[in-house]
Amino acid sequence: MTTTSITQVLPRVLFVKRHAAMGVLGDSFVASTKFEVLKAFESPLPLPEFLADQSHPVSAIIAPVAVPVTADLIRLLPNLRLVVTTSTGVDHVDLVECRRRGISVANAGSSYSEDVADTAVGLLIDVFRRISAANRFVKQRLWPLKGDYPLGSKLGRKRIGIVGLGSIGSMVATRLEAFGCQISYSSRNRKPSFPYHYYVDVHEMAANSDALVICCELNDKTLHLINRDVFAALGKQGVIVNVARGGIIDEGEMVRCLREGEIGGAGLDVFEDEPNVPKELFELDNVVLSPHCAYTSLEGLEQLGKVLVGNIEAFFSNKPLLTPVL
Repeated sequence: MTTTSITQVLPRVLFVKRHAAMGVLGDSFVASTKFEVLKAFESPLPLPEFLADQSHPVSAIIAPVAVPVTADLIRLLPNLRLVVTTSTGVDHVDLVECRRRGISVANAGSSYSEDVADTAVGLLIDVFRRISAANRFVKQRLWPLKGDYPLGSKLGRKRIGIVGLGSIGSMVATRLEAFGCQISYSSRNRKPSFPYHYYVDVHEMAANSDALVICCELNDKTLHLINRDVFAALGKQGVIVNVARGGIIDEGEMVRCLREGEIGGAGLDVFEDEPNVPKELFELDNVVLSPHCAYTSLEGLEQLGKVLVGNIEAFFSNKPLLTPVL
């Protein structure tokens, strides 16, 4: 049997779009003799033409958030058996179609939960203490002209409501305990193993919080969960931090509340229409923006690479997935 014929029977893994983890993932796959890697983003052809030009069918796909795995895409991959996402959230994957077709789905698990939790706390500190705004104040050479910079507020002993107490939310809570914060949470179910106060209703939690940290998944029930009523309950000094998905917040209403002083500030790593960010936010010193990179650290991407490769190896070895969704 020739080398070519051996390669042709290997499971083919499709990368549609370049991802921050590509260096790590690429090295992992290149080192493996178990897969054939197909990099669609290196071809000038539209994806349908690119796939039609391939003689060997795709068995698995690596799906970053920027690559929606829709029913249309799945139809282009009639031999698809596995979808592995580079994120914990899977709202960009048509799970109904995957279930109907018998396609397994795995996510990134807790690969970068620590990184996202660190970023959430960093955004809280930044908004309360006005660090990014103070940085602009100095770099714009306003200090000699305007004198003392306006005071910020401490994070310590603040009442923090966490929306979604999963892997990321629980790590945020643990970090905030060190600041002496009073932690509460709202989740699909009460978590008896945690000592924090549980709210069934996010609106009620907002009314009893100085800040909300959004850590839940985006689905039909959480779309625009953080709306006008929640902002009103949070109040004029309240801060919102989102490290989950942009669609969980009614972004238009949030922009209005921030501009009109109906909430105190926001730290945002995610947006409804990425990479398009409402331009009204650029001029606000009480808003800190980040380009959906809370999960990215060298260590986190290395862990992600191990999890993604491990899921694919397990699947094609007929072993349980490391981080199964379906």
